[in-house]
Amino acid sequence: MGRHSDHLVEGTNPGLSVVVHEAPSTPASRPVLLLHGFASSARLNWEDSGWVRALTDAGRRVITVDLPGHGSSTAPEDMDSYSPSRIRADLLQILLDAHVQPLDSNRPGSGVDIIGYSLGSRLAWEFGATQPELVHRMVLGGPGSGDPLAAFDLAAAQRFLTDGTPIQDESTDGLLRMARLVPTNDVFALLTMVEAIKREPFVPADAVPHMPLLLVAGDQDERASTLPELAELSGQAEILWLPGRTHTNAVTARAFKSAAIDFLKA
Repeated sequence: MGRHSDHLVEGTNPGLSVVVHEAPSTPASRPVLLLHGFASSARLNWEDSGWVRALTDAGRRVITVDLPGHGSSTAPEDMDSYSPSRIRADLLQILLDAHVQPLDSNRPGSGVDIIGYSLGSRLAWEFGATQPELVHRMVLGGPGSGDPLAAFDLAAAQRFLTDGTPIQDESTDGLLRMARLVPTNDVFALLTMVEAIKREPFVPADAVPHMPLLLVAGDQDERASTLPELAELSGQAEILWLPGRTHTNAVTARAFKSAAIDFLKA
């Protein structure tokens, strides 16, 4: 870890793996919460791609969390643990456990900035809308007004895992293939998350965050084709398209990191 200090946080939900990455020097700016995508993890999404290092080098205290059934977090048996509303409640408690204070113009560094990617962007959008007193600015990567998990063919995925029956739906096949590539993933837990998400569909117009947003996606990312709809709903959003990048590799773009760090400085 070198000059960076990382430590696990024990919160009220011990099943979630939460790590605080401290900046090399005492940071004066507010912390940044990073939310990874479906079938990924904090390590894959943010550490291995250089985000944690870039943010801590910029003087930011970084909070990472593995979603249920992902990374080093446990895979609960109950479906409620995977629902977006429960995850948002867990995120709120994580921030309180990390001593994040409500936004206050007289307290420099109060509140939190959030960077989310894919599913993490959906969670960030809803969290920012429901906890505006805590969230200063947000960067949403690979977002869209729809949710590819809502159309996921659960029955086909379960048949494939049981007896190898080919999956006809291309999106479902791709998502399941991605989930199975990561050895730490509990695939059956991820299917439970899909079912929980289907029960709480993403309707961005129902709860709109009103803090400044930066929406970022690769210009080859079909999942983010509806990104402008989110910008229109927000009214406070900037858009950055990354040339030649897809949903898979946009998160590694240096231009993405630089734009996010500059945007969050404001």
